[in-house]
Amino acid sequence: MKLEGLLEGLNYTLVQGSLDTEVTAVENDSRKVREGALFFCITGAVFDGHKYAKEVAEKKASVLVVEQDIDTAEVGETTIIKVPSTRYAMGMMGAAFYGHPADELTVIGITGTKGKTTTTYMIKAMLEAAGHKTGLIGTIETIIGNQATPASHTTPESLVIQQSLREMVDAGLDSVVMEVSSQGLMLDRVAGISFDYGIFTNLSKDHIGPNEHKSFEEYLGWKAKLFTLCKTGIFNADDAHYEQILKDHTCRVITFGTKEGADYIAKDRKLYGKDGRLGITYQLEGKCEAKVLVSMPGEFSVYNSLSAIAVAREMGVPLDRILSILTDIHVKGRVEMIPISDAFTLLIDYAHNAVSLESILTTLRAYEPKRLVSLFGCGGNRSKDRRFEMGEVSGRLADLTVITSDNPRNEEPQAIIDDIRTGISKTDGEFVEIIDRKEAIRYVVMNARKGDVIVLAGKGHEDYQEIKGTKHHMDERDLIREILEEEDVTKICGYHNRYFS
Repeated sequence: MKLEGLLEGLNYTLVQGSLDTEVTAVENDSRKVREGALFFCITGAVFDGHKYAKEVAEKKASVLVVEQDIDTAEVGETTIIKVPSTRYAMGMMGAAFYGHPADELTVIGITGTKGKTTTTYMIKAMLEAAGHKTGLIGTIETIIGNQATPASHTTPESLVIQQSLREMVDAGLDSVVMEVSSQGLMLDRVAGISFDYGIFTNLSKDHIGPNEHKSFEEYLGWKAKLFTLCKTGIFNADDAHYEQILKDHTCRVITFGTKEGADYIAKDRKLYGKDGRLGITYQLEGKCEAKVLVSMPGEFSVYNSLSAIAVAREMGVPLDRILSILTDIHVKGRVEMIPISDAFTLLIDYAHNAVSLESILTTLRAYEPKRLVSLFGCGGNRSKDRRFEMGEVSGRLADLTVITSDNPRNEEPQAIIDDIRTGISKTDGEFVEIIDRKEAIRYVVMNARKGDVIVLAGKGHEDYQEIKGTKHHMDERDLIREILEEEDVTKICGYHNRYFS
């Protein structure tokens, strides 16, 4: 492909070379550059791609895209394009290199502090129930047909996104649902993508710090940017920041919530619990009417399902198929129930900080369990404050806390547990310490009582334990299965395996 064909719509200066230069690949990782590749010099928090200009030129890269002046003598006759922002250029040029694949798909983007992951899976399932072939890009994985690739970022780099979208088109997919983080918007990872639908779930203080957003106002502003990039916006009208998110929108507006005036309204919300399974029911009113049962616990499941219903209905999915999906929905590591008993509830959740742990424990407490059991650990080489805070939250909200190991990295697991104990000791909460996570899970399963709700918190979708720089395979679902194979299951309260059979 000729360089000139990649530059449409960009403000650029040709520093040296020719627009007729042939480009065989696009890269922002100097290690991947081969002869004929175009290299984007990205200015990052740790690395500056401009420092690798000479190296990639020596590898016979055909083009350098820069946003700073570089020493042309070091790169010989390599074509150089200068732009105001190499990140923005990377998104736009990546889209052109891969043939603008987003234009061949119905693209659904979801932003917000919470609920993005669960909502993407809800929408994917609903669309597929109606015959759509749907891809997914999110926190857990990227799914293209039957292939799933673990994710490293909520919103990947733009070149990765564009390549994935091209693979989706080539595989015959017609739609994609993706999580769009504030960082992804700020770093132009979705530049070059026109969204058909944008969804706003909710907003709370998060991702504010030296390496993320300087302030809550900045965080909000980047979230709102999605609604200048989409054709139709679907908004949680109950959220306190709804009006601010909506302020500069350029899209058609659809709303959901629990109050009159929204397009999709949830009324008469009731918690649902039966045979160890938890969920919520409500009456759907507004653009359509139905009795809805969501097989995931908590008020947040109402909002997640409402946003999914809204986009699915806009895309013509029959209501009966939507309702069927919601009655059996589960998302790996997001209040994921592991039904091994009719007498107690066992679930896995990604809650890995004090805010998310408080949220899930408060949600589960509303179901009035006989005992609420919280099992968690904290990662090594991270702030000790998180350990103190999580310990205090669990001690305050759970009837029993089981402190265990979770990615100790280069720290001693017992030292981390000691810090958690410092927090929990500020409360009257009962706790036990079991370093080995499998043994900790064995303890809560074999000692479960009728009416218990047990949450294994912190790992969620993760399938590894990081110890001394090495990631060892460890999936909590595998651990539970092994425990059931090793133990006399007749001793498990109300044992009725509906998960591993």
